[in-house]
Amino acid sequence: MSEDCLLYIGGEWVRSDSGRTFASTDPATGERVATLQEGTPDDVDRAVAAAAAVAPRLRRSGVETRAGWCEAVAAAIEAQAGPLARALSAEQGKPLAEAEGEVVTAALGFRAAAGHVRHLDGTITPVSDPDKRVLSRRVARGVYAVVTPWNFPVNIPTEYLAPALATGNAVVWVPAPTTSHVAVLFTRIIASAGLPAGTLNLVTGPGPVVGDAAVAHPDVHGVGFTGSSATGAHIARRAAGKAQLLELGGNGPTIVLDDADLEAAAVAIASGAFFNAGQTCAATEVVLVERGAHDELARLLADRVRDVVLGPGTDGDTTMGPLNNDGVATKMDDHVADAVERGATTLTGGARSGLFYEPTVLSGVPPQARLVREESFGPIVPLVPVDSAEEALDIASGPEFGLVASVWSRSARRAFAVAEELRTGIVNINDSSTWWEIHVPFGGGSGTLSGTGRLGGMHTLLEMTEIKTITFGTSSF
Repeated sequence: MSEDCLLYIGGEWVRSDSGRTFASTDPATGERVATLQEGTPDDVDRAVAAAAAVAPRLRRSGVETRAGWCEAVAAAIEAQAGPLARALSAEQGKPLAEAEGEVVTAALGFRAAAGHVRHLDGTITPVSDPDKRVLSRRVARGVYAVVTPWNFPVNIPTEYLAPALATGNAVVWVPAPTTSHVAVLFTRIIASAGLPAGTLNLVTGPGPVVGDAAVAHPDVHGVGFTGSSATGAHIARRAAGKAQLLELGGNGPTIVLDDADLEAAAVAIASGAFFNAGQTCAATEVVLVERGAHDELARLLADRVRDVVLGPGTDGDTTMGPLNNDGVATKMDDHVADAVERGATTLTGGARSGLFYEPTVLSGVPPQARLVREESFGPIVPLVPVDSAEEALDIASGPEFGLVASVWSRSARRAFAVAEELRTGIVNINDSSTWWEIHVPFGGGSGTLSGTGRLGGMHTLLEMTEIKTITFGTSSF
C-alpha cells in the first residue's frame, strides 16, 4: 500500500516548499505505507500565519459553536473508525484490536471536550470597594504548537487537539514521521467537521526541523508535547516564555509487596508490559518486588508470556505486534545485554527478529541496570528484588520515576503508605500501571523528568486557557 500525502495549511492540502518527500513503512513487513511531504521552517511559518489569522475568530466564538465542532469531529471519527484503525495498525504496528480501541477513545475524547467546555466557568472576586466588580473568565491562549509521538498516533493528538478546539485555540500539529500517514488521515477526518480554515494545520517532516520551528516560533503562544524527557527538555528551552504542557518519559515502577495477590499482579504486570509492545509511557517497565515474593512472581510472569501471540498487527490472532522503529529495538538489545552482564537472568525472550521483539522477563535485575534507570519502551519485565517497601521507595525516588506507578498489597495500610510517598502523578493500587481513562489527570510529579502540567478531561482545558480578568465600577457608566 502506498499513498501520497500533503500538508494541510490554512484549510488547503499543499506540497512542501522543499519539494522533498519521505516514506513511512509498515514495521512488520518494511513495505512502504505512504509518501509524505518533508516540511520546512517556511511551511511552519505559513501554518502559524494561518493559525494566527483565524485565532481571533475562534476566541470570539460561542461555547456551543465550539462544542458542536467537537461533537461533529467525534461523529466523523466514528464514521471512519474502521479504515482509520486499519491504517493505524499497518503503520504503527499494534494489533488491530488495540488500534480499534484507540480510535474509539479518540471519539470519546472529542465528545468529552465538548461536554467539559460547557462547564469552564469564571468567577466574580469580592474586593474592598463596594462599587467595583472583578470578573474573571478563561480564554484561549491563541496559537498552539502540538508535537506528538508515534506510539498512540490518534489518541495522544486527541488529548491536545480536542481541548484546543473546545477552548478556541488554533493549532499547528507536527506528528511523528513514522506515523504521519495516520496523521494525514486523522486530519482529513477532523477537517470534514467543517472547522474554519486555519483552525488545524498539519506539517509533516523531521521533528528537529519542523517541530523545532513550530515550538520556537514567535507567534506561537503555547506548546503541547508528548515524548522523551530529553526532547522535552530541549523543547522547554526553545519554547521559553510560552505556556507549556509537556508529558514526558516514565519508567512505570510497580512495587509488589510480599503480601500481594501474586496471580492478579502477574496478569496486570504482563498486560502493562506487553500492551502496544511496551511502547507506552505508563508501561510496566520496572517491577520492584520484595524478596519473599520474587521467585513466585517470576514463575507466574513467565507463564503469562506463553499467552502472547507475536505477529503483524493486522493479523487477527496477533496479541502483540512489532516495535515501531529500529531505534527502539536497538535500545531493547542494549538494555537487556546490560542487565544480563550485571547478573540478571533471562527467564523468557530477550531476542528479536527484525522489529519483532520477544516478550521478555528477567529476574534478579540489580537496581543499577539501565532497565531500571532508563525508559526502555519495549516488552520487557525486569524484576528487581528488594528487602522492604522502604528500599523500593528509595529506588523509585530518582528523577527518572515520575509519571505513573503501581502498588500491590492486600493491606490497605501498606499500599496507601507506599502510594502517598511516591512522587508520580498517578499511583494505581492493585491494578496495572497502564490503567487510565481520558478524563483522568495525567502527568509527571514535580522535580522528576516526566514533564509539567496535566492532560486529561477538564485539566487540559485549564492548561490550554488563561484567566482574563476585567474590572469596572458600577457607577462608571
